[in-house]
Amino acid sequence: MPQRKPYIPAFKLEIAKLMVEQNGTLAQACAVAGAGSTAVKRWRQQTLAEQASTPLPQRRARTPDNQEIQQLKPRIKQRETGKDILKKASAFFAREMR
Repeated sequence: MPQRKPYIPAFKLEIAKLMVEQNGTLAQACAVAGAGSTAVKRWRQQTLAEQASTPLPQRRARTPDNQEIQQLKPRIKQRETGKDILKKASAFFAREMR
């Protein structure tokens, strides 16, 4: 089985932009990238999701802004969970003190 060729995120982004912004075809993008159609379709899907400000959760974002968003979302969720626990605990202890 052939080894996968590693592509840097910036290259993937450029190939996807070729398809999205310049209306390039899948065949053109595959020829330019030297990659398979499945990979190029996945790059396009990820670029469209990032442009809609909803990066795919299972994929690492390619643009710096979306990378930062992906790093901050789990931290926000953790903090909100902690805040909810503290609210419930304070309500519990307030009832106990009555």
